[in-house]
Amino acid sequence: MTASADVPVPRRGPKLEPLLLSPDERVVLERWARRPSSAQAVALRARIVLACAGADVPPIVVVARELRIAADTVRKWRRRFLAARLDGLVDEPRPGRPPTISVDQVEAVVISTLEEIPKNAT
Repeated sequence: MTASADVPVPRRGPKLEPLLLSPDERVVLERWARRPSSAQAVALRARIVLACAGADVPPIVVVARELRIAADTVRKWRRRFLAARLDGLVDEPRPGRPPTISVDQVEAVVISTLEEIPKNAT
């Protein structure tokens, strides 16, 4: 027998801690989920947290099915949000050699390339 959208899915495993959002957090998450310029990974994480939010905790498998992702993905981002709130949803620094050129230097080069005309240009 399969569970339909009308029949509640029995919860297996440990009881989940409610994921309650402040009004400010909800606004930020909704903006991240909607905005087309957001990285798609961050937008998905925001949708996961919004789907899990509330005093009545939805089962992880239901959230995963609605968003068409793996239940482990929902568990991971739900857990990270509970541990670090909004900061837990952004990418952590990657290992490896640190950049030798700062972001400000890159920005200055791009701006000068786009806005300045070279001396010998027509």
